Amino acid sequence: MLHKQQQAAQRPGRNLHVGLATSPTEVLEAQKLRYRVFADEMGARLNPRTPGVDRDLYDPFCEHLIVRDEDAGRIVGTYRILSPSASREVGSYYSENEFDLTRLRHLKSRMVEIGRSCIDAEYRSGAVITLLWSGLARYMLENNYDYLIGCASVSMADGGHMAASLYNRLKDEHLCPLEYRVFPRTPLPLAALRQDLDAETPPLIKGYLRAGAWICGEPAWDPDFNTADLPVLLPVSRLDARYAKHFMGRKD
Repeated sequence: MLHKQQQAAQRPGRNLHVGLATSPTEVLEAQKLRYRVFADEMGARLNPRTPGVDRDLYDPFCEHLIVRDEDAGRIVGTYRILSPSASREVGSYYSENEFDLTRLRHLKSRMVEIGRSCIDAEYRSGAVITLLWSGLARYMLENNYDYLIGCASVSMADGGHMAASLYNRLKDEHLCPLEYRVFPRTPLPLAALRQDLDAETPPLIKGYLRAGAWICGEPAWDPDFNTADLPVLLPVSRLDARYAKHFMGRKD
């Protein structure tokens, strides 16, 4: 089981393992990777009290999924996972800082939040994200959770025009039913932005949508990360059959 031992996968030239962090040292290493990606690469404004470390009040309540290159001796990919019981303990989901989740209230006992997804720049060829997805799928299956929620980020380096155009293109096909709609607390000002650009879908968002996820409403602006965040909800019951077979071993 994922909680008790790491799931291994061999890749040509690399010995990669995915599993939940089992020590404070591993959690700290994952937080340092997050800092390098979000602050050093993307220019996010993170907690100045912990230089070189991305850490917030949710981290102590989260489980940290990590991919480790055993030969290199370092963590090269991570997600953090907030379970329903942990969200009650901390008082909210992280997403609730950006969105009103009132319409999802009835799902909370079965809803896991994922976030802070990042991969080392030298390992962005697909193998690490595949392992992370496998780890998430196994976590959901072993704990009998039914929904994944998270914020999928789009860079606002251009002022938000690409993010607005992306949402405008995706909403017709991938917007959730009204009963699951959420509402941004700081909305991206769509009316003031171009929505007709040829915006490429980021790989992570493309993966979510291919798996069967919905976009649950208009994007929120996150000034600290300078991103437009799309609220994403994936009911396990909607998981595409190919993904279910590959990641969860399901045959239905």
